[in-house]
Amino acid sequence: MAPLIALVSSFLLFRLLGLLGLSFFDNWHTSLQGAVAVMFLLTASAHWGKRRPDLIRMVPPFFAGSEWIVTATGFLEIAGAIGIMLPRTSLAASVCLTLLLIAMFPANVYAARNKLTIDGKPVPNLLVRTLLQILFIAAVLLASPIPVSFQ
Repeated sequence: MAPLIALVSSFLLFRLLGLLGLSFFDNWHTSLQGAVAVMFLLTASAHWGKRRPDLIRMVPPFFAGSEWIVTATGFLEIAGAIGIMLPRTSLAASVCLTLLLIAMFPANVYAARNKLTIDGKPVPNLLVRTLLQILFIAAVLLASPIPVSFQ
């Protein structure tokens, strides 16, 4: 749930900063881009911290090199978080982050079905994990620079 909390709370913070006059966040789109970046930086941090062994256990056994996969996905999350904030790379980062979320979904399924834990806390059940994944993908796609005007 921490990624969801990071996404929502940072979006609200960035919108508030925009309303208070910080022009970079004066619209929902850049606020959402910033929130997506915060969420991915948070999730990437787990790839090297005390939660790393839990993430390694989440990789389904039919994938070889689970430690390498966790390291690589962590670097990809950091690259995506940076890329989504840069106008020249934002669209590519959005596409790549969406594909990354889809590619990592089997680990979420495996963790839910096997009742694994992260930091000693049980992972959400498969329905909740699926809904969260859909929400994260929607946020990433809405944060892409494809022209959509909700301002």
